[in-house]
Amino acid sequence: MKNFKEKANFLWSIADLLRGHYKQADYGKVILPLTVLRRLDFVLEPTKKKVLEAYQQHKGKKPEVLEEVLNRVAKVKFHNRSKFDFYELAKDHNNVAANLRNYIKGFSISATEIIEYFSFDDQIKKLDEFDLLYMVVKKFAEAGEMFKDVSSLEMGYIFEELIRKFAELSNETAGEHFTPREVIRLMVNLLFVNDKDILRKKGIVKTLYDPACGTGGMLSVAEEYLQELNPDAKLEVFGQELNPESYAICKSDMLIKGQNPGNIKFGNSFTQDGLEDETFDYMLSNPPFGVEWKKAEKQIKDEFATKGFAGRFGAGLPPISDGSLLFLQHMISKMKKENKGGSRIAIVFNGSPLFSGGAGSGPSDIRKWIIENDMLEAIVALPDQLFYNTGISTYIWIVTDRKERNRKGKVQLINATGSGQDDKANPFYSKMLRSLGNKRKEIHEQAIQRITEIYGEFKETLYCKIFDNNDFGYLRITVERPKRNEKGEVEIDKKGNPLADSDMRDFENVPLKENVESYFKREVLPHLPDAWIDHSKTKTGYEINFTKYFYQYKPLRSLTEIRKDILALEEETVNIVKEVING
Repeated sequence: MKNFKEKANFLWSIADLLRGHYKQADYGKVILPLTVLRRLDFVLEPTKKKVLEAYQQHKGKKPEVLEEVLNRVAKVKFHNRSKFDFYELAKDHNNVAANLRNYIKGFSISATEIIEYFSFDDQIKKLDEFDLLYMVVKKFAEAGEMFKDVSSLEMGYIFEELIRKFAELSNETAGEHFTPREVIRLMVNLLFVNDKDILRKKGIVKTLYDPACGTGGMLSVAEEYLQELNPDAKLEVFGQELNPESYAICKSDMLIKGQNPGNIKFGNSFTQDGLEDETFDYMLSNPPFGVEWKKAEKQIKDEFATKGFAGRFGAGLPPISDGSLLFLQHMISKMKKENKGGSRIAIVFNGSPLFSGGAGSGPSDIRKWIIENDMLEAIVALPDQLFYNTGISTYIWIVTDRKERNRKGKVQLINATGSGQDDKANPFYSKMLRSLGNKRKEIHEQAIQRITEIYGEFKETLYCKIFDNNDFGYLRITVERPKRNEKGEVEIDKKGNPLADSDMRDFENVPLKENVESYFKREVLPHLPDAWIDHSKTKTGYEINFTKYFYQYKPLRSLTEIRKDILALEEETVNIVKEVING
């Protein structure tokens, strides 16, 4: 997106005025709310005079009536009836604090609620005490041109770049706030590609939800995609966010775009579900990787115990240390029933949800429930080093309750890691000229198209494997051996059956497609002829071993090659030593 870094850097440079009075980690408390305010101010600029005239004419009316009248005059879903704007604020050095508070109070209810989440009044007081408020406001007043012709998408980039910079300074994880836009674009492609015929219908209205929406990046990219596909279509977006600054930025974006800002809720999606009982056509999310859910433990465990599958977490609970699979269950609970059109979900995970936990554990039971109910459609393994706060490998899961006929009972795995291939000619990513935190790679446009095509074609290739659902399942059998006394004799119970020796107990994972008895005779009995299976302890597990499915054997180098390289190195070393000695 052109110029977004320049604009973000300009706003960042204003923070230099705070040096010496603010910790660098606190710059965002000033710059972020003022950026939101200046953006709102710029949007209202063309109608400001008419709004003030309308206010004088209608100010005696009831607040809810006045609100609607002034919004119509402003031609957006908010207004400001204060006589001040940023240009006016910059004209009065002596009263800037009082005037700025008057200006903020002049916003309509919908905008005022957003600004309150920044707790900005504390910063006004602090800046005024340091005699910095006027200088900072004046800088933002002069920055008006920066907001000209800036789309919501570009503004999103600007906010995200600012948050990334502030997060780096405070040692926070910027990745908790947003997702690289090319990753979102790929997710949106995968979510919508098979629905293009539906989405091209005249006047079509669809809903999309993100339970960890951050600054609203996923919602914005999805909106943009649908507008490009069908300008006559409407995507109503919904979200919830826990971080107050990110929430306020997201909500202000909704306000400016004409979306309903009331669709964005504040709070923890697990404990304060702001959209309870709502269902959606599409869902997107990048929940924080490996974030614990200890603060919500009581509510979640109570819901699991009392509601079971009537609640959100009936399939099982993951470890306290990683709530990723809670997000997915939460989203599945908001799917529309198949007879009402069904839903599609795209969610980004790290590797843990693929395989963590053995048979009978929470994660395994959640995978079992999703796969046995035929909801897992595809998983795409992405290149590493894509995210700002981590270099780990990540995966996009596509989950749906309305698979196409040819996909029923199947799961598609796509290996888009590009591992083992040259960076310069990689089909799935390009190396960035300059890294951003841990982000050193990006999925270029051709890669997005290529991955989308592989997904859409649904054919096995070097990069794509297609499995039956039960290929991921296994039975964990308990292999017992007899307990023996000091003489080596087998001890027996009252029924004459051998007693099991717990110290000799072992386990085997038998693929669901295999006959357990045949497996046992082939793999166990030749080595342990006195062993038996305790069928009462058998458990069913599910895991997705991505690496195994795409493993490519590489033959070891021959001894001749290795010897040749060693001799060459020795010769090179001897030559270097001679050069040093001879000077």
